[in-house]
Amino acid sequence: MRRREFITLLGGTVAAWSLAARAQQQAMSMIGFVSSRAPAESASHVAAFRRGLSEAGFVEGQNLSIAFRWAEGHYDRLPALAAELVNLRVAVLFAAGGPPSALAAKEATSTIPVVFSAVSDPVRLGLVPSLNRPGGNVTGMSFLNSELIAKSAQLLKEAVPAATMIAFLVNPSGPSAEIYVNEAPAAARALGIQIPVLNASTEEDLDEAFASLGKLGAGGLVVPAEPFFDSQRERLVSLAALRAVPMISNLREYVVAGGLMSYGPSLPDLYRRAGIYVGRVLKGEKPADLPVMQPTKFDLVINLKTAKALGLTVPPALLAVADELIE
Repeated sequence: MRRREFITLLGGTVAAWSLAARAQQQAMSMIGFVSSRAPAESASHVAAFRRGLSEAGFVEGQNLSIAFRWAEGHYDRLPALAAELVNLRVAVLFAAGGPPSALAAKEATSTIPVVFSAVSDPVRLGLVPSLNRPGGNVTGMSFLNSELIAKSAQLLKEAVPAATMIAFLVNPSGPSAEIYVNEAPAAARALGIQIPVLNASTEEDLDEAFASLGKLGAGGLVVPAEPFFDSQRERLVSLAALRAVPMISNLREYVVAGGLMSYGPSLPDLYRRAGIYVGRVLKGEKPADLPVMQPTKFDLVINLKTAKALGLTVPPALLAVADELIE
């Protein structure tokens, strides 16, 4: 081969490599990740979301980039954060951290696909018209949190049979507050006890709510899966220990941190499944054709060490149905 022909061939090869590299760069999708929570306490959920994306064939840094925005419990920041991601022209907007971020994402765009994670009653909140046929540009994972309220109160009553009052903690600034408040009377009637609702939307409110439990004579506290509460779970567990309050939540993470009980679906699993949905949308499927997914398994977790510290003897029947006992 002559030198001139070799140089021509080499030049063509380099050009081909350059075009291939440019095509790879162009093929990298960007998704927006907006959350009402904080990055540190959401690390396990972000990892689960990335696992779901990987299962769908998308790996961050290879064929995918993720732009993160965190409200850190300040719901009023969410509309601006969602708008920032829309302006970046992300391929998909993932709304993490429950109803507040999901509603902000839906409001921010009617064209970019939106996938939400762990939203209680998305139909009632107006995110989708139907679980099976969401229509529009929004779909995701349902948490069924409103239906867990009564069950959580029932389980806590079984653990503390002498309780004649079990309080509900509600964030009045959260979109699901009305749902929780409406569930309380029905749960109270079913159990034959009083269920007062305590409001808390700041750290100071949490302190006041726990202080009022003693004055009310409440024998326990139900904490729903609410993004602000989840971001404050270490504080909630500490306050419950300080006030000797039996507490049940919907998330296992509270029990691992030292709470008494939890009953609900796995949040990391919901994030993983949401990651798979985002991957399917990136491959061309439309949110309108992807039904809102619901949890299929609910776990009861009991911290026996915490029960002992509270002076409680967990009934054998409750121990028998527990999915996990932490000692």
